[in-house]
Amino acid sequence: MTDIDQTPAESTETQMKIAVVLRCELEPWQRLNVASFTISGVASQEGAVGEDYRDGSNNRYLPMFKEPVLVFGADGGEILRTADRARSRGISFSIFTRDLFDTFNDVDNRGAVEAVAADALDIVGMAFRTDRKTADKVLKGLKLLR
Repeated sequence: MTDIDQTPAESTETQMKIAVVLRCELEPWQRLNVASFTISGVASQEGAVGEDYRDGSNNRYLPMFKEPVLVFGADGGEILRTADRARSRGISFSIFTRDLFDTFNDVDNRGAVEAVAADALDIVGMAFRTDRKTADKVLKGLKLLR
């Protein structure tokens, strides 16, 4: 389909999907923490965030994502499989490992991840933004978190 054939709802931007995958057994405060940290990595990607918002009184508000954010639940094996699928497709994604609950700054966070080989990471959360078809393949078998 060419750009001429696309309706506004079918623009290239709306063909993207933002996904957060969280371990189901996390405590509610952990889920919120992990989702917040992992989604910040997606926000750093060019084109993920729209323009500033303004209200009728001309107050400015920070921009938000252009696409919806879908949050999925996974057990340990499912999240590792999802990370492997993302890696194999060259998708950039953020991760939060269990070790990061014991660190309190960015330098220590990066050090905790760097100290562990990829296949031994205890990933409790991840987030990414990619085209919908690829995202669906990476997320296959996961259910939305409720």
